Amino acid sequence: MDRERFLAPLQDGDRALAARVLDQVELALKKTEPVATDFFDPRERELVDELLHYLPEVKKLNYGGYRGAERQRMVIVPAFYLAEAVEAPLAYLAIKPLADSGKRRTDSSPLFSHRAILGSILGLGLKREKIGDILLGEEEAQVVVAEESGEFILTHLQKVGSIAVTVEPIDPEQLNVPVERVKEIKSTVASLRLDAVAGLGYGVSRTRMAREIKAEKVKVNWKLVTNPAHKVAAGDVLSIRGRGRVIVAEVGGETRKGRIRVVMKRLLS
Repeated sequence: MDRERFLAPLQDGDRALAARVLDQVELALKKTEPVATDFFDPRERELVDELLHYLPEVKKLNYGGYRGAERQRMVIVPAFYLAEAVEAPLAYLAIKPLADSGKRRTDSSPLFSHRAILGSILGLGLKREKIGDILLGEEEAQVVVAEESGEFILTHLQKVGSIAVTVEPIDPEQLNVPVERVKEIKSTVASLRLDAVAGLGYGVSRTRMAREIKAEKVKVNWKLVTNPAHKVAAGDVLSIRGRGRVIVAEVGGETRKGRIRVVMKRLLS
C-alpha cells in the first residue's frame, strides 16, 4: 500500500485521520478479522469513504446504534468477510438521576443537557471519539458509546453536573430515537454567503447570524466555519448545536431583482 499517495493531498486533521484508518486497514488485512474505528461525524465518514473506495481489498460497515445516527463507528474487514459475522462494537447506556437525589424537572425541558452529559463523560478521561450520539429524554439520557468504554462508564459515572446519577445498560431497541420534523423554506437570498443563507434558515437577521458564525457556533457539513462570507452550495448541511440542522436542498436561478432562489429544509427533533 502506497500510504503517501493517499496522505499527500490531505492536511492536518484530515491527514491524521486518514493515517489512522490506513493503520486499521493494514491490521484488518494482517489479522483477517474486523477492526473498529472511533466514532466519525458525517464529514469524517465522507473522507474515509473516499479513501476506502481505492482499497478494494477491504470493505466497511457503519454502526451508530440506530438508523440516521449522526456519529457512527466503522468496522473495516477484508473484502471476503461476511457482514453477518460482524457484531456492532457499541454499548448502550441509560443515565438517570438517583431516586434520592431530589432532582426533578420543573418544566417540559429534558432533565439533562447534551453539554452536561458529554462533559461529565469526558471528565472521566475518555476521548470524544469514543462517544456516539446522546439522546435526551424527559427523565433520562441515553448514550451510544464504544463497546470497550461501556463498562468503564457504568462503573465510574456517578454525577452529571450536580446531579447524582445511576447508569444502566440497555438494548438498542430501547433507544428513544428522535423523530425529525421537517420545515421547508422557499425564499430568496441576496447571495450564497453563509450568513445570508443560515440567517434565512434559522429565521434570524444576517447581522445576528454573522455574530453567531464569528463566535464559532456554526458548522457547515459538520466542520466549523468562522467566515460569514463562506459560500454555501446545494447539498450543504448547516448546523448549530441545540437548534437543529438546515439542509440547502436546492439553489435556483435569479429573480428579476437579482436575488437567488433557494429551497431549504430545517430539521427539528
